[in-house]
Amino acid sequence: MSRLLQKAPLISVFQSLVGAHGRSSGRVFGILENNVGVSSCRKSVCGFRALCTGKDLSIKKCVPCDSKDLRPMTEQAASDLITKVDGWNLVSEGDALRLKKIWKVKSFTKGLEMFKLIADVAEAEGHHPDLHLVGWNNVTVEIWTHAVGGLTENDFILAAKINALNMQHLLRRKATN
Repeated sequence: MSRLLQKAPLISVFQSLVGAHGRSSGRVFGILENNVGVSSCRKSVCGFRALCTGKDLSIKKCVPCDSKDLRPMTEQAASDLITKVDGWNLVSEGDALRLKKIWKVKSFTKGLEMFKLIADVAEAEGHHPDLHLVGWNNVTVEIWTHAVGGLTENDFILAAKINALNMQHLLRRKATN
């Protein structure tokens, strides 16, 4: 197998070893784990997704995190990824890390429009953030993987997709943190 890794780009090797549904065997995981730093989501599809974090996160797809072995990523891994999602902050609530971003919208109804745009993306990804409309014009979005009580790469993918939305017409001014 090491000859294969030397002759083909790692992503091609990964694609050839993973089935049509992105599932893999423990053997594939062992090969990749020894050659590339993977996230702390061991033996799950989420763990393998950390291989491609050099790519623009907004073009990636959230994957189901249904493994019983799934673990939240470390604070260091989250700190490395936070630079890829402008305007988002890492916050700690109890022992769990979350992503958080705050916007000021032009009106209460613009806040609801923003919720709809975000909800459409979240539903398409199968990954749902907490949405808060406080006062009449303060929108806060918090993202974390509820199944693990912390962050996975899916959270950063969703944050990047939210950043890619055209919401300028809803905002009062530039997004705040």
